[in-house]
Amino acid sequence: MKRTPIIALACAAVGLLAIGACGAPGASSASSSASANLASPTTKTGTISIITKFADPRYAPYFVNVAKAYEKANPGVKVDLQQVGDQPYKDKIRVLASSKQLPDIYFSWAGDFTNKFVRAGLAADLTSVIGPDTEWGKTMSPAALKTFQYDGKYYGVPIDLDAKFMAYNTAAFAKAGLSGAPASFEDLLSDCAKLKNADYTPIAFGNQYGWPAIHYITQLNAYNVAPDTLSKDYTPATGEFTDPGYVKALTQFQQLAHTCTTKGANGLSHESAQATFINGKSAMHYLESVEFSVLTKQGGAPASTANSWSFFQLPAPSGAAGDAKALTGAPDGFLVNPQSKNAALAVDFLKFMTNQQNAQQLVKQIGWLSPVQGSATESNTFPQLRQALDKINGASQFAVWLDTVTNADVANAYLSGAEGLVDGSQTPEQVMKAVQATAKKIRNSAG
Repeated sequence: MKRTPIIALACAAVGLLAIGACGAPGASSASSSASANLASPTTKTGTISIITKFADPRYAPYFVNVAKAYEKANPGVKVDLQQVGDQPYKDKIRVLASSKQLPDIYFSWAGDFTNKFVRAGLAADLTSVIGPDTEWGKTMSPAALKTFQYDGKYYGVPIDLDAKFMAYNTAAFAKAGLSGAPASFEDLLSDCAKLKNADYTPIAFGNQYGWPAIHYITQLNAYNVAPDTLSKDYTPATGEFTDPGYVKALTQFQQLAHTCTTKGANGLSHESAQATFINGKSAMHYLESVEFSVLTKQGGAPASTANSWSFFQLPAPSGAAGDAKALTGAPDGFLVNPQSKNAALAVDFLKFMTNQQNAQQLVKQIGWLSPVQGSATESNTFPQLRQALDKINGASQFAVWLDTVTNADVANAYLSGAEGLVDGSQTPEQVMKAVQATAKKIRNSAG
């Protein structure tokens, strides 16, 4: 799958930006990011340097082709494109940031990874060019844009989209007497009992590396805790995690794990669990939209599955106090170096990369969803992926993966706690006490 589990990534980011890394929103370091000149260049000449983490041969050619196409359209411009893998990128960007030698454009994961650059004044404020009221911004999914918002300003250019959905086997649901997707979290738990009676494992769940549980908790936190409270708690300098909605979210996750999944999930990989869904033994599987292709004939799924699956967003609990329209997921994106002498040219290149033609090509060539509205068509993708894009565009905001939106130590506390909830060795209250204690240490170090 495309999204790398980012607990280790976040740990690498802790040392990334010692300056301003723990600053609160609105810190003066972030305001220095507004210094870049982003006015459209009258003459397009010079060199643009770019670093991505898309060295994988499945992805790299797309970015190479975009760079060549931009050079062809602008003969006076040279695009210096460097592409490295996930771990080399983490190491490289840490060194470049520390030495203040960032390229003109550089990749960033959404969440606190990006926010560290913003707080350190190393990301240009792009509000004037890609804010939601700008011509460019209006071509983008609002939820994708909002993911790179910090203190009311916009710092990132989303390049792809990924979101979490519950895939379900329509034939299995029919056999269990279920007419369609559950309307509430409580209905989902009830449906699990009916699916068990029909001899299905209700939900295929493999939590060997911890992050699959984190994805459930990400969504349930968004449902049970008010957005402003989440924002405060996910910010390292102000996080407390005392809202009772956090315990509710963990309680709901534990109910789902014990009611709907098989025992021993902590020893089962996500991919192994997914295979039980693809082979028709499980009725549901919580997966990312970038994984949808494995459920198609082209992706190798048997016809019995490829012709009989749909999906729904994990439903909200009744009376939840949070945002029922938030959707777990996030785009990847690019940031612009505010000290770049070619910042305006860098913005022009990113506009080119995210125009309708290149966005459609990304969907066709790589199979990712693009944040550019209208980029997924009948000719370049399949129905479920287009439907996923509609749901993403209809979301109020992304509930960014818990293991990237929070401080790395908080994420690790959640990670170990979630494993304890799955095997029954910990209670929701015990997990939250550990998270709260970790958050307190981080606040004290920030102060």
